[in-house]
Amino acid sequence: MATQAKAGDNKNYIAGDGSVSEYAPEGRGKPVQLAGRLYDGTDVYSSEWADQVVVLNFWYAACAPCRIEAADLEALHQEFQDDGVLFYGVNLRDTAATAAAFERNFGTTYPSFDDTGGGILLALTEYVPPQAVPTTLVLDRRSRVAARILGVAERSTLKALIADSVTEPAS
Repeated sequence: MATQAKAGDNKNYIAGDGSVSEYAPEGRGKPVQLAGRLYDGTDVYSSEWADQVVVLNFWYAACAPCRIEAADLEALHQEFQDDGVLFYGVNLRDTAATAAAFERNFGTTYPSFDDTGGGILLALTEYVPPQAVPTTLVLDRRSRVAARILGVAERSTLKALIADSVTEPAS
């Protein structure tokens, strides 16, 4: 990532390295604690996620890899909706109009946080490098990070990570 940052090629993002990290239940640490506002004005608190698996995808509209993975994220959102899995985008740069245009163009229906102020990113810096976009986290039913994908979330990989968290006991 450091090489990409120094390249000066003006692509406006640093792609993740594609690594997938899974964290064993006993090594997951404390539950994520965050609060944010969705583009529709709704305030969301991680304390509301008790007993639910949550997928957080960090993105912004000009990020080419974010465009690549958008359809797969939406398909997984639809697939796991009946299992109670919550999907949220975490938009790091865009105005509401730009984010809405992306969501229309790529057909994403799950809500996104307006994180242009960086509060959610700051709360998750242990797992999300500030310039590695996209990054996707899967939180277990106790709101702990169960898995992380740096870079494009490949559909079958993310599906397996979500399914593991869905079938895992909450305690």
